[in-house]
Amino acid sequence: MDLITAGVHVLLGALLGTIGGLFGIGGGLIAIPALGILFGLDQQLAQGTALVMVVPNVLLALWRYHQHNPIDHRHALALGLSGLLSAWLASLLALQLDARSMRYAFVGFLLALALFNLWRLYRPLPAAGQGLRYPWPWLSVLGGLSGLLGGLFAVGSAVLATPSLTAIFGVSQVVAQGLSLSLALPATAVTLVTYAAHDEVNWSMGIPLAIGGLLSISWGVKLAHALPDRLLRKLFCGFLLVCAVGLAVIA
Repeated sequence: MDLITAGVHVLLGALLGTIGGLFGIGGGLIAIPALGILFGLDQQLAQGTALVMVVPNVLLALWRYHQHNPIDHRHALALGLSGLLSAWLASLLALQLDARSMRYAFVGFLLALALFNLWRLYRPLPAAGQGLRYPWPWLSVLGGLSGLLGGLFAVGSAVLATPSLTAIFGVSQVVAQGLSLSLALPATAVTLVTYAAHDEVNWSMGIPLAIGGLLSISWGVKLAHALPDRLLRKLFCGFLLVCAVGLAVIA
């Protein structure tokens, strides 16, 4: 790979890292359609390559969110351990599925999630806060379900966990995004290892993306804590729709 190409990948990683920090998702949701549209990678290879960037981005973003809003270790473990197991099993399944069918399924998932977020925006919800509305062991159920999506699509765990934590468990958007990262870290890490073991990772592309993401993700986290909660949820909903359209175009 020449220096110009590597530089383009670093810049792309920086853009994706900023978005990942803003929404607490590591950047993978937009990286996968970007890698498919711009570089012609199939679904599995795009997912595996995106994970090279997502794993360190999630680690750094989790630390930054924890600095702003300390994360309860019990909550993080309940989400992370259940998500780790289910993500590993789902990633093994994902490598056996037809790439085109997976892409269409993910488009449908994103559209459903965007509609759910729109519905939440225009209905009264109980006031959000730092604490959980339900006992913390119930987070294991959410972690398991989210981990399945994370392993199947490489990026699904946080996008399910974040709205679920706000709508069901009653925490604020930024607190939900921090908790989602504690789930996404082990889920994405085990998924990356699985994809790499099956040669579904382009390391020469993924490493520059990761470098760019690490340089920029803190900006996104800082911006997330500066924005009003409702505006952040609107932006997240619009982001899901953009990703769904991008994936549908290349499906």
